[in-house]
Amino acid sequence: MVTQQLIILCLASFGAGFVDSIVGGGGLIQLPAFLLVLPGTPLVTLLGTNKLVSVTGTSFSAWRYSKTIPYIRTLLFPAMVTAFISSFFGAWVVSVVSNDFLKPLFTVLLFGVFLLTLRSPGFGMSDHDPDVKIPIWKPLVLGGVIGFYDGFFGPGTGSLLIIGFVGLMGMTFVQGSAYAKMINVTTNVAAILLFVMKGTFLLHLAFPMMIFNVAGAYLGVKLALIKGNKFVRGLLRTIVLITVIKLSYEVFLK
Repeated sequence: MVTQQLIILCLASFGAGFVDSIVGGGGLIQLPAFLLVLPGTPLVTLLGTNKLVSVTGTSFSAWRYSKTIPYIRTLLFPAMVTAFISSFFGAWVVSVVSNDFLKPLFTVLLFGVFLLTLRSPGFGMSDHDPDVKIPIWKPLVLGGVIGFYDGFFGPGTGSLLIIGFVGLMGMTFVQGSAYAKMINVTTNVAAILLFVMKGTFLLHLAFPMMIFNVAGAYLGVKLALIKGNKFVRGLLRTIVLITVIKLSYEVFLK
């Protein structure tokens, strides 16, 4: 049966899939919709359902990007391995330790990312040079640090991954977004495994939302590939700024 709740959640899922496929940050749309529509539902159930829906659109985005942007396996696989392990560990840590003390730190960090995209017009606009050998420690550290962050805290993970691949690997914003999707799939799967052990999923809502999430992801990837790096950089700035405002409100005003 189609209900008002389901319509709101599916529309939110479409928007989340669209934004997340380009620069990350889909959780800014989808998770608040869950909290608004289902206020009495246990948080662990909403978080698990949110991850289950998100991993569908993210997986599609990663597959779609791979048709146009070839992945360098020596960069991708080490980052995926450390991201998976550290994300699972981060999710476990946050289940026993509050993450509130990290909010001010990461609010400042994300604001720094926003300023970086403003002050460096050439940042992320040049293709990665395949002849430049990148040390393996870079993808290992990037996957480990951002993976733990995603499991332990979460907001802005996709944006931080893009900036990491652009800054550490010399990629463009579109290339960084493609790689970020693969890491996001890995961290989402790790989180889902933990939620399987700790909670339940609202499958009757998740399945229709997955369809809308994939539809949003399809449109997002298509626009990113057509519009190019300037479009991705502009949207990245917007999402990062919204995340900073949201975190600042939670830290200083709530």
